[in-house]
Amino acid sequence: MIGLEDRTVLAQDIEVAHRTGARLDRACAEAGITVRTLQRWKAHDGLVAGDRRPGAHRPTPAHALSAEERAALLRVANEPRFAEMPPARIVPALADEGVYLASESSLQRVLRAHGQNRHRGRARPPRPQRPPTTHVATAPRQLWCWDLTYLPTEIAGRWLYLYLILDAFSRKIVGFEVHETDDSQHAAQLLKRTALAEGIHALKARPVLHGDNGSTFKATTVLAMLHWLGIKPSYSRPRVSDDNAFVESLFRTAKYRPEFPDKGFADLDTARAWASRFVRWYNHEHLHSGIRYVSPADRHDGLDGPILQQRHALYLQARARNPRRWSRHTRNWSRIDVVTLNPERDDVVAPAATAQTEIQRSAA
Repeated sequence: MIGLEDRTVLAQDIEVAHRTGARLDRACAEAGITVRTLQRWKAHDGLVAGDRRPGAHRPTPAHALSAEERAALLRVANEPRFAEMPPARIVPALADEGVYLASESSLQRVLRAHGQNRHRGRARPPRPQRPPTTHVATAPRQLWCWDLTYLPTEIAGRWLYLYLILDAFSRKIVGFEVHETDDSQHAAQLLKRTALAEGIHALKARPVLHGDNGSTFKATTVLAMLHWLGIKPSYSRPRVSDDNAFVESLFRTAKYRPEFPDKGFADLDTARAWASRFVRWYNHEHLHSGIRYVSPADRHDGLDGPILQQRHALYLQARARNPRRWSRHTRNWSRIDVVTLNPERDDVVAPAATAQTEIQRSAA
């Protein structure tokens, strides 16, 4: 539906184009209307009075419900036995009694007209989901992620459990344990040991710990430990599989390593020895693609900046020696200063990036 002001402007533009030599049908097509529409506007005062459809008088259809029928529908819907039922249940129930008053849609319209279209029954009506919280990390020990994964054994149906805490900014594994059971007590003790090892008691701002909605990480024992350590918990949204993508990606890396046993672990000690070797390799030898191919340990200790600067200088020298081999700029070796836990929101990420830039300028 095109308003009167827009109609007038379109008609004037088409008229100017037509006078200057453009074909009328092509000019109308550019304006998004047909020639027949323009002719109808001019013939029926459409350029003066505008669209008359909103105010047009529409007679009541002959098959519409009468006032008595609408009152009967409302009276039946408000009976005690139907007070908590939606129209989709009321109509079949009446049909079983040999009674037909109107269709479900007609009953829905009657209830809506009388302000009774809200949630019927004792159950709470659906509520819109609140916007997810975006966590931003600009340094280590600000944002942790944790989870557990199943480790297969040589005995079918028997599993071991790898508990792991990852620093989202540096991608360093700051805490891990392997146990025979899935128990919140193990998670609480791992959290305590990791907090002591990372020295968060000396930090003004404690890290945020993000995990899934599993019962292990939401148990009272874990929540009490988080409160005692001053760590703020954060949880994934229900039915959202990628809210903890950092840890899930890490577990995939671990289970696709050549050292991971195809037939499972022989016992708990073997699994713990493998976990220790993997964590040592991942933290100190693995060049992580998400942090410009530096090791998580170097980034955790703040050594990634000089490494990346050295790589950038090397590439500049290589381009200077053979400039014809470089069509544009060299490879991007800039340091990643802001890490966000998905989903990302620009109104949160942008201020954090600006603050980090100001910190770097003041330090320089």
